[in-house]
Amino acid sequence: MSSDSSSSTSGPIDDSYEPAWGGVSDEEPRWPASVAIIVAMLIQAVLPHDLTRNLPLVILGLELLILIPISFSAPKRHKDESKLLRVLAIVVIALVSVANFATLILLIYALFFESGKVNSPELFFSGLGIWTTNVIAFALWFWEIDRGGPHERTHKGHEAPDFLFPQMSTPGSAPADWAPKFFDYLYIAFTNATAFSPTDVLPLSARAKLLMLLQSAVALATISLVAARAVNIIA
Repeated sequence: MSSDSSSSTSGPIDDSYEPAWGGVSDEEPRWPASVAIIVAMLIQAVLPHDLTRNLPLVILGLELLILIPISFSAPKRHKDESKLLRVLAIVVIALVSVANFATLILLIYALFFESGKVNSPELFFSGLGIWTTNVIAFALWFWEIDRGGPHERTHKGHEAPDFLFPQMSTPGSAPADWAPKFFDYLYIAFTNATAFSPTDVLPLSARAKLLMLLQSAVALATISLVAARAVNIIA
C-alpha cells in the first residue's frame, strides 16, 4: 500500500497538466504604457526648474526621441517583436526612472542645503509629482519584466511568472483566458507605494522583489523627507 502511495505522489506530472499561470495573453496594445510615460514626462516637465536644475528637461528630449517612433511603428506588443524594440522600450522606462530618482536627490539636497529657496507649495507639489512618477515608472518595469515581457506573454513559451495574481491561484475567480494587462501592474505599483509592501499580488522572482524594494524605498524617502519637511515649513 505504501508503494502505491509513493508512486502516486512522486511520479511524473501528466502531460495534460497546465499550471495556473500557463495561459497566454492576446497581443497587448502599447498605448496604455505610452500614455503613462507621457503623463510622467508632463509631471517632470512642470516640476520647479530651480529645484531640479532642469535635469528632467534634458532627459525628456531623449524619451520623446525614442517613444514616438516605437509607439507608431509597433502599436501592439506581440511574440514577433524585434529585440531592438524591446531594448528601446526598456531604455525609455530607464530614462523615466533615472530622471525621477535624480529629481528626488536634487530635491533632498535643496531641502538640506538650500532650504531658504524652498517654499511649501513647491515642495508639496514636487513631492507629489515624484511619488506619482515613481508609481508610473515601476508599473512600467513590472509590466515589462513579468514572464519575460508583454511580447513573451502572448505565447506558451513564456517564462515563469514574476508575480502571483489572485486570478492565478483561485480557480473560477476570472475567465479561463485571463492574463494581466498594464493596469494590473499599475495597481501593483500604486499599492506598493502606499503600503510599502505587497498586498494581494505577491512577488515571486528575485528581480520582482528587488524592484518592489526599490520602489518602496523611493516612496518612503519622498513621503518621509519631502512631505515631512513641507509640514514643518507650513507649521
